[in-house]
Amino acid sequence: MNKYIEPLLDLLNEMSPYLLLGFLIAGILHEFVPKSIYSKQLAKGNLRSVILAAIFGVPLPLCSCGVIPTAMSLRREGASKGATTSFLISTPQTGVDSIIATASLLGVPFAIMRPIVAFITAIIGGCLVNSFDKETSVIDISSETHEKKQKSFLEKCIGALRYGFIDMLQDIGKWIVIGLVVAGMITVFFPDNFFTLYSDRPIINMFLVMAIAIPMYLCATGSIPIAAALMLKGLSPGAALVLLMAGPATNMAAILVINKVLGRKTLVVYLLSIIAGAFGFGLLIDYLLPAEWFTGAIAGHSSACCASHITEWWKSASSILFAVLLIFAFIHKSHNHKKDTIMQNTFKIKGMMCNHCKANVEKNLSKVEGVTSVSVNLSEGVAYVNGEFDPKKIIATINELGYEYIE
Repeated sequence: MNKYIEPLLDLLNEMSPYLLLGFLIAGILHEFVPKSIYSKQLAKGNLRSVILAAIFGVPLPLCSCGVIPTAMSLRREGASKGATTSFLISTPQTGVDSIIATASLLGVPFAIMRPIVAFITAIIGGCLVNSFDKETSVIDISSETHEKKQKSFLEKCIGALRYGFIDMLQDIGKWIVIGLVVAGMITVFFPDNFFTLYSDRPIINMFLVMAIAIPMYLCATGSIPIAAALMLKGLSPGAALVLLMAGPATNMAAILVINKVLGRKTLVVYLLSIIAGAFGFGLLIDYLLPAEWFTGAIAGHSSACCASHITEWWKSASSILFAVLLIFAFIHKSHNHKKDTIMQNTFKIKGMMCNHCKANVEKNLSKVEGVTSVSVNLSEGVAYVNGEFDPKKIIATINELGYEYIE
C-alpha cells in the first residue's frame, strides 16, 4: 500500500500550492473581467474575432464540459461559428490553473508550450470554419440583457473566492483527484519499459495516446500528473503533449453537442484542428527541440529526495488546505441539492454537467418573456421555471443552448 500512497502524496504536494494559486486567479478573472466582452467582440466572421476568441479562451479555467454551454451561450448571443470554434479549441486545453500546475510538475517549457499550441490551433480551426462553413444567416444580437446591479469591490472579492474555491472545485475537483489516482496507479502498475518499447518511434506513441485521449474526458489540470507518470515510464515529451492537448480539448459529449449546434462541417474542422495541432507540435518537441527542456523537470521530481524543511512544510500545508477546500466544496454541493424545492413548471434537461451548465441555463431561461424565476437542480437535470410563459419558448431556448429537452 505504501508503494502506491507515497507517489500519490508526492504528486499532491508538488501540485497543491500551484493549484490553490490557480483557483484564486480563476476566481479573479471570473469576477473582474466584464462578461459582455466575450460576446460583443466575437460577432464578425473574420480573423480578428477568431484571434480575440482564442485570447479570451486560453487563460479561462473551463473544462471541456464547462466550455460547451459557455460557447453555446456566446454563439446564441452573436458570436460567429469561427469565433465559437476558436473558443472551443483554446479554452479547455489550458487555463491559468493548469498553466501554473504544468510549470510545477512538468517544467516551464511545457507550461509555455501548452498555451502556444492552444492559441495557434484555435486560430487555425476558427479560420478554417469561417472558410469552409460560412454563415448563411446572422444571429440577432440587437436585444441586450439587463445588467444586474453593479457589485462592490468587496462583493467581487467574495464572489472570486466563492467561484475559485467552491464552484471551480465542485466542477473539476473530482477530475483532479481522478488524475492523481490514475497517475499513482500508472507509477505502480505500468512496467518501466511500457513506452520505452516504442521510444525510437514516438509517432506510434502519439497514435496510441491520441486514440485514447479523443473520446475520453480529461481535465486540463488533472491530465498533468498522468502525463508526468507516463513520461517516467518512457512516454516521449511529444506524445505527452498530445495527451495534454487532445485529452482536455474534446470528449464524446462535446463532439455530440458541436455536431448538433454548429453542424457536421464545423465538427470535422474542430477535430482535425485539434489532431493536427497536437501531432504537429508533438513532432516539433520530439525531433527539433532539445529533449532536456522537457525531461529535466520530470527527472528532477523523480530523483529529488528532499527539499528544505520550509518548502516541505509549505507543500504539506497546501495539500491539507486543498483537501479541506475540496471536501467543503462537495459538502456544499450536496447541501444545495437537499435545499432545492420543486416548483410548478418542471423541464427535464439532458446534457448539463457542471455549474457552468447550471448558470447558463438559468441565465438564458430567465430571459424568456414571462419568466419570473428559474432554478436548476444539476444533480437531477431539472429546471424549475415560474411565471406566465410559452413552454415552447423554454424548450427552444434549451435546445439552442446545445442541451436536450426530455419530455
